[in-house]
Amino acid sequence: MSLTSRATPTPLALMRRSRPSLRLAAMFALFASALALPATAADERSIDTAEKILSLTIDEAAKRLPISVRGVVTAAEPDWSGQFFVQDETGGVFVENLTKTPPAIGDLVHVHGVSHPGAFAPIVSSPSWEHLGVAPLPAPKRVLIESLQLGQEDGLRVEVAGIVRTVRVENARLKLELAVGGFRLEVFTRLPPVGDPQSLVAARVRVRGTAATHYNAALRHLTSVAVYSPTPEDFAVLEPAPPDPFAQPSVPIQSVAQYRHDAAPAGRLHVRGHVTLQRRGEDLFLEDATGGIRISTTEPSDLPAGSLVDAVGFLEFHNHLPVLRDSTVRRSDEPVLPVAPREVKISDLQRGLHHAQFVTLRGRLLDRASRRLERREFGVSVIQTTCVMQGDGLIFMLEHESERESPALADIPLGSTIAVDGVCFSDVELDGKLRSLRLLIPPDATVHVLAKPGWFTPARLLIGIALLSALLLVALLWTLTVSKKNAALRSLVRKLEAAQRELQEAHDTLEQKVAERSAQLQVQMTERHEAELQFKAVLAERTRLARDLHDSLEQTLAGIALQLDTAAKLFDRTPENSRHHLQLARNWIRQSQVELRRSIWDLRSRELEQFDIATALRQSAEHLVDGTGTTVAFASRGERYRLPEVVEENVLRIGQEALTNIAKHARARHIDIAFDFTPSALVLRIADDGAGFDLPTVPSASDSHFGLLGMQERAKRISARLRIESTPGRGTVVTVEVPFAAPDAAAQPDASTGVSRSTAP
Repeated sequence: MSLTSRATPTPLALMRRSRPSLRLAAMFALFASALALPATAADERSIDTAEKILSLTIDEAAKRLPISVRGVVTAAEPDWSGQFFVQDETGGVFVENLTKTPPAIGDLVHVHGVSHPGAFAPIVSSPSWEHLGVAPLPAPKRVLIESLQLGQEDGLRVEVAGIVRTVRVENARLKLELAVGGFRLEVFTRLPPVGDPQSLVAARVRVRGTAATHYNAALRHLTSVAVYSPTPEDFAVLEPAPPDPFAQPSVPIQSVAQYRHDAAPAGRLHVRGHVTLQRRGEDLFLEDATGGIRISTTEPSDLPAGSLVDAVGFLEFHNHLPVLRDSTVRRSDEPVLPVAPREVKISDLQRGLHHAQFVTLRGRLLDRASRRLERREFGVSVIQTTCVMQGDGLIFMLEHESERESPALADIPLGSTIAVDGVCFSDVELDGKLRSLRLLIPPDATVHVLAKPGWFTPARLLIGIALLSALLLVALLWTLTVSKKNAALRSLVRKLEAAQRELQEAHDTLEQKVAERSAQLQVQMTERHEAELQFKAVLAERTRLARDLHDSLEQTLAGIALQLDTAAKLFDRTPENSRHHLQLARNWIRQSQVELRRSIWDLRSRELEQFDIATALRQSAEHLVDGTGTTVAFASRGERYRLPEVVEENVLRIGQEALTNIAKHARARHIDIAFDFTPSALVLRIADDGAGFDLPTVPSASDSHFGLLGMQERAKRISARLRIESTPGRGTVVTVEVPFAAPDAAAQPDASTGVSRSTAP
């Protein structure tokens, strides 16, 4: 059920007054006052009229907007599962109530709920209601059948009048079909106080009730409209049905659609004839001496072919040909007489003649198909076999219906020429010319094969053409495939050849560039290596010259200064003794000249050319402290051996620097010098009992003091461990430890990575 109407109802009067107009006015006032009660409990934001509900779009209704509407219940059928219609002064709306017992028809209710799109028009969903009393039903609206069929009056109380075409009793109520202005309308009403409901057929009646739509929910399409009449008073017979039509004389079938001056408007016709074919649950065909006619009836009784029957029905036209609709059929007691088929001409059929007659047609069978038909309302299930026929320039259809497929038709080879009896079912134009033709074959009909098809049948021809076409198609596809593959292969070969040429050219160019670049890199690397070697040599030589100048020249100058100071002190007291110190100073000067000259040329150590490292260091110590009152104690432990020149040179310079620092700063009275020649290392230890110093307070090289820095650099150069221990007032100890490889190693590697020793002579 769904709603689209927005009509304004007129009042219905049920008051018992003597004058009808006064009763109508009083009932209208009562109904209007009931609907106009103050809505104190309603939400001011709620939709409060049926018209506003029906005005919602699908999207708006889907938002579940609040609804609060007052109205009278106009329809609530027992098989609606509690759902009902309610109508106010603006229109009627459907209430989707699935959980509660619905209110009674005529109840005045205040319905609360939410909007819903419905399956056709907006409705009220999730309802609750308040019972406000009982009110008269709204007065019905007289409507045109055209607007009613469009669903415009859905949900409203309406009034229609028409001719009853069919009557059926369903669930203690009547289901009628009314013919109204060329339309058919379903009406559901309470059983009226009549004896036989079938006596209402052909009567003119008036029905008042609520219009409700039937629809396709998936498409939201209207399919039909019905009227639900809630009370017996809403159903009235305006004109009773004519007397029993079977008692009237029968009309020749040929004249049912011809002019008759005594024809009753909208009346039923009585015809009589023999049954030629029956399609149970749908129709049957009758034939008399004048012609044949189709009888549309849903009566389930079986009527054998040849039975003489009387049929009463309403004349209508289908495809411009007459048919008796909504017919009632009575079988006569006369014996069954088979109806002989008529031999007809194709030219007569093309003129639209012989419709609904039992005829014999000849033609060639072109095609055949079967399907199952279900007429569930009558429990009928049949297999329909359809054949395509060609005869004398006319293509027509054969239709056969039976409970099982007919072997008479199924076994006939396509292309055969056959003769078959059946009912001619024509479809003609407005001018009577044939549009299409079907031959309806009775279930027990006999099919005569007049000529079997030759070997070269259309089917075999089609099969041969199909096979040949398939072979040609396969060959064409294979040829195209091979051609495409060959073309692709040739293109690929050309691309590969071009790529190979480009690759060879790129390879040659790359080899040339690699050779050129390699030569350039070789030259650059050689130049860079030579530059690095030169830079390292210059840097090493500069560093070594700085150390040698400090360790030789500066130390010698310090010794000369000490000797000159001593000579100056002794000159006034004992001039003879001062000469000795002057001589020593002269010797130091000569020695410094020799060392400076030697440093300029090859910087080789004079001491190490003449002595070993221990003897050279002892001699330097004795020269340094001679005449100063400082004593020197020298010790050498272990077998002496020669070390690489760079090692001995740096150890000697470290020792000389330590002795020079003692002479200049320590004011020591005694110096201990000890050499330990062990298998794994050379250890030099120089200790004094001088003033000592605090290592963190020693001036740095930035203050022009290079002694300790030079000692550390020399130790690092030969990978030696230099340790200086000093305490103010308790002297200083300088230890140099030079590790080396096994004693039998004769090689002398670079001093920056390690040393090896060789046994001294």
